[in-house]
Amino acid sequence: MLLKLERAAIYDPVQGLAGELRDLFVRDGVIVDDPGTVPDEVIGLGGRIAMAGAIDIHSHIAGGKVNVARLLLPEDHRHYPGSPGPACACGGGHAAPTTSATGHRYIEMGFTAAFEPAMLGSNARHAHLELEDIPFLDNGAYLVLGNDDLFLDLVRRNADPQEIADTVAWMLHASQALAVKSVNPGGINAFKFNKRRLDLDEPGPYYDATPRRILTALARAVHDLGLPHPLHLHGCNLGVPGNVETTLSTIGGAEGLPLHMTHIQFHSYGAEGDRHFSSGAARIAEVVNGTLGLTVDVGQVMFGQTITASADTMAQARNAGLGTPRRWLSMDIEMDAGCGVIPFRYRDKSFVNALQWAIGLELFLLIRDPWRVFLTTDHPNGAPFACYPRLIRLLMDRSFRNAELERLHPDLPRHTILPGIAREYSLSEIAVMTRAAPARILGLSDRGHLGPGAVGDITVYSDLPDREAMFAAPDLVFKNGTLVVRNGKVVRVVQGATHVVRPDYDPVIERRIAAWFDRTVGIKAQHFRVADHEIRGGAGPVVHPCTGPASIVAPPDGTGSP
Repeated sequence: MLLKLERAAIYDPVQGLAGELRDLFVRDGVIVDDPGTVPDEVIGLGGRIAMAGAIDIHSHIAGGKVNVARLLLPEDHRHYPGSPGPACACGGGHAAPTTSATGHRYIEMGFTAAFEPAMLGSNARHAHLELEDIPFLDNGAYLVLGNDDLFLDLVRRNADPQEIADTVAWMLHASQALAVKSVNPGGINAFKFNKRRLDLDEPGPYYDATPRRILTALARAVHDLGLPHPLHLHGCNLGVPGNVETTLSTIGGAEGLPLHMTHIQFHSYGAEGDRHFSSGAARIAEVVNGTLGLTVDVGQVMFGQTITASADTMAQARNAGLGTPRRWLSMDIEMDAGCGVIPFRYRDKSFVNALQWAIGLELFLLIRDPWRVFLTTDHPNGAPFACYPRLIRLLMDRSFRNAELERLHPDLPRHTILPGIAREYSLSEIAVMTRAAPARILGLSDRGHLGPGAVGDITVYSDLPDREAMFAAPDLVFKNGTLVVRNGKVVRVVQGATHVVRPDYDPVIERRIAAWFDRTVGIKAQHFRVADHEIRGGAGPVVHPCTGPASIVAPPDGTGSP
């Protein structure tokens, strides 16, 4: 089957294209050069904008805490029911949508991939069943390490870096993961011993390991294994006024190794002013701009009802009294980590919430290189992912941004530099941040661009002045060359793939890990492992090579380039 998309205005940063009119050819789901043969189908785009399918690198869409969130906020599904049409009678939801609603709402916005950033090894089998149940999307998960007793025992006894790397590699194989995540390193384990705060250089109870030692060991293992994605780090002291100092020290804790700091907005708070809460965004952006091995996603706050779901039990226990409605849940997971879930409403007239909103936008606009900052709301923690079109408009339209600022808490303009930031994102920068850069940092070489060999994930937009309307409802979305969305509505349901890495390791480590499981866990290591036949109904995962992180070099003009 040969499909021709005629006269597309292509925005593809990988090929250096910014609106050039070209024809696209897709043969059997893969983009090809003009074959010089008569296509089976021709769709005229008439100069409409074509981008690769968008990719969300950090969205909580599967796993135990997501199901708890669905249970804890049942009114979310009453207020946002699923479509009654044939495509999605799916149970609905907005802050914590069902798996079916998740896939439908992503694809209706032109996203063809989204990645779960916090999968526990003990919950991997369940997480993969949920990922498989999400239609349309390519996906995968990041394995959470750094609070599990297996890894902390290695740090306590100063294990050889090779043994640590081999253990991490085995865990990636066993859990069928794409990357490694650490959440408040050591802090979740310390919470189990009744610690309610653990600073970067404070030894935790029992294992006597500081968060700095843990993150450095993990960052080294990820680097030595050649994983495409650097250590995906949720740092210490999330949400605490003054945590900008911890964040800056944490960046140094990577000791020059590649590092990805996630939902950085929640880690960019100062403690200045009469409210003892201020923006540290300018300081964080300055460091990001000067550190090429550092990437971040923002975790933008948007206003309205959501639910926070995190493995960071310390932060969630601290915030439990702030929930709306007033309900919350926290759990410890034996030998692994934990989670906390709290419904939350961000209010535009709240000074703190309004400043959080401004801090996220400051970060987006002050970090110069769009290849190293990623569009996220930390769904659902900062806001549901369905808010992305409005967020894109805020980044692209200064007048809209400043008008929104004026309607927020009256003290906010005195505490943010947003009105003075003239930058507006271009369509090319949006294509970098939501397509090319996510694919590159995850090692998905055949996604995020529209060159020959790329999968036929293509989103087509009308060039509307209202960028929110434009990105909320694409004209056409193709998944693997199949038309699945027309005029913002699903017309056909297809399935995606699960993406994993398989780094090499010394098989000797299997005996050590088996002995650990026999001694401490109560389940055999061989039963802990998720087999290929358990992925995608037996189809198995897509395996990506471990050849190290992509090199990102920012040119002198700061626009960012691979």
